[in-house]
Amino acid sequence: MFNGLRLRLTLLYMLVALGLLALIGGGTAQLLRSYFQQTTDLALRHKMAHEFQLLNAPLPASLASADADWSSLRGNPPSAPTDDHGGDNHRDDERKHSEDDDDDHQQAANPTPAPAVGAEDRASLAYDGELAAIFVLPLSQDGQLIFNPNPATPPIVPDLQALNAAMSQGNDLRTVQASNGPNVRLLTYRVTNQNGPAVLQLGRALDDQERILGQLTISMLALGGVSAVLLGLGSWWLAGRAIRPAQQAWEQQQTFIANASHELRTPLTLLRASAEVAQRSLPASDQDTRELLDDVLHESDHMGRLVDDLLLLSRLDGGKVSLERVAIPLPELLADVQRQVGRLADTRQIRLSVEPCPLAVWGDPTRLRQMLLILLDNALRYTPPGGTVTVRVAPTAKTGHGRGTSARFYRADQARGANNGSGLGLAIAKGLVEAQGGQISISSQPGRGTSVSLTLEAVS
Repeated sequence: MFNGLRLRLTLLYMLVALGLLALIGGGTAQLLRSYFQQTTDLALRHKMAHEFQLLNAPLPASLASADADWSSLRGNPPSAPTDDHGGDNHRDDERKHSEDDDDDHQQAANPTPAPAVGAEDRASLAYDGELAAIFVLPLSQDGQLIFNPNPATPPIVPDLQALNAAMSQGNDLRTVQASNGPNVRLLTYRVTNQNGPAVLQLGRALDDQERILGQLTISMLALGGVSAVLLGLGSWWLAGRAIRPAQQAWEQQQTFIANASHELRTPLTLLRASAEVAQRSLPASDQDTRELLDDVLHESDHMGRLVDDLLLLSRLDGGKVSLERVAIPLPELLADVQRQVGRLADTRQIRLSVEPCPLAVWGDPTRLRQMLLILLDNALRYTPPGGTVTVRVAPTAKTGHGRGTSARFYRADQARGANNGSGLGLAIAKGLVEAQGGQISISSQPGRGTSVSLTLEAVS
């Protein structure tokens, strides 16, 4: 019982811990993905503003703050605005006065050795790498590439859907799939300048970002696998500590019941023996005293059975009942039980019907007989005179081992008040059938009767 509870607690602890790990890992990946997208989109806007300045075209309002946002992201103050006059003279002036507005196309075409930088400048170089990874597609109104200012072939051809969206809305930002290539983040703007391209498409391949995200996912999965093992061991230990007080209390209770049952047997035996001796020595005319002693004997027998039931139930709960496993022919067993219970049924004017079937089951003959007697005794006790108790045996589709019901059978207080009984019989029957690898279930309909079903493994 406690092993099953410990296993369930272990699984619960593991699920909670793994859920937290998955939440942290998923949140980390999402934050990194969001950071990559934010940086890429800002770099595209900054580069687009730079291209508009080179073309001496009116700068859209949505790009006006791109330079300030980019400088803020890099941790540098925004560069001072400069007058743009277009052409090569503008590029030469920018290379002299502004690091942020370097001519990326000219640098890509004529690379020069980068000067040595300190650790504090590496972050700026990383952001400058974002700009270097951006390609530019100057397009005509019908989507034709006017010229290729990029040092390498772009990973995609001009995207006409983005172009049409930019022509109608002014700009467009989307992620597109390159043919046989990586995803590309694409920013498209309509240019209102009379000379030059009608549309500018700037893009950045996302293969490096997706590779980093993939490596992060693999690392998270590997960490999750190792964590699952460690969490399993830790959860098993923690669950054991959590149920230890309950387990100790349960063991103490079982020990108390067993000891109390043994201790009660001796005074009950002496009480019954004394009542029998006193009854035999009474004169035949003393009927009142004889009836009182009969009551003492009856209650002594009742208390003895109650003690035996408590001891058996305690041993069943502790798994300390040893059972045989032999083939039991049901027709013979049911015929013997019918003869034993039939006289009691006749006394109470109840019809007992047994419908045997030529089957045999695996089990302990003594315990199976005890279980049937308990169930029939309950049925006769709660069946009114003129009623019928039927025992029917039939094969089922599933004859394997069953787990049994999870709840302990009990009787309500109202029923206990109306009949003499301890209320332990069905609990013992349930424990006995489960100890033999079977299961028991009860269904009741008010006014129509109660059905008790036993399922045991059949002998093939």
